[in-house]
Amino acid sequence: MIPLTPLAAEQRSQDVTDWAARIGWVVGLLLVIALVYWLMREGWKWRGTLQGDLPELPEPPAEPGPATLTLTGRYHGSTTAGQWLDRIVAHGLGTRSRVELTLTEAGVSVVRPGAQDFFIPAASLRGARLDKGIAGKVLAEGGLLIVTWQLGDRQIDSGFRSDHAAEHAAWVEALDATEDVKNAEHNQEGAR
Repeated sequence: MIPLTPLAAEQRSQDVTDWAARIGWVVGLLLVIALVYWLMREGWKWRGTLQGDLPELPEPPAEPGPATLTLTGRYHGSTTAGQWLDRIVAHGLGTRSRVELTLTEAGVSVVRPGAQDFFIPAASLRGARLDKGIAGKVLAEGGLLIVTWQLGDRQIDSGFRSDHAAEHAAWVEALDATEDVKNAEHNQEGAR
């Protein structure tokens, strides 16, 4: 028969968790996460300061006229024209939101619940196209409606996605057909 006394003497209880070390690691991790978010926020504010030379966004006219087209969907942001990663954050243009677009003879009214609304006068429109991405948002080819317009001396691309993607083509056709876009293209060709 095997004596049981030596077996019982060799058994040990499991190590107890060192709660002080575990809490220290959790607090350290939370501080690192907070620091990263604070740096991102400061970078966003710094970018807005650098873009402070942009003029104020145009106000919609009192009587814009009858709606030619309407669209509901999402506003994904604005960038410097032709540079799809150079996000513009000044005047709230970097804030994503729901959107209601209305095209009239006066221009494009951009109504954004929870964010600053703005208006793109017809004289400022430079065209529209379908694309796959804009700063921070990439979709399938043709998934975004990009409206190019002039604000001060800077051309801006603003990205929209309709709740019904089939509407995008009609918007591109209507925006490219406006007289002001044709005149702006003609003026650019004459300047070359």
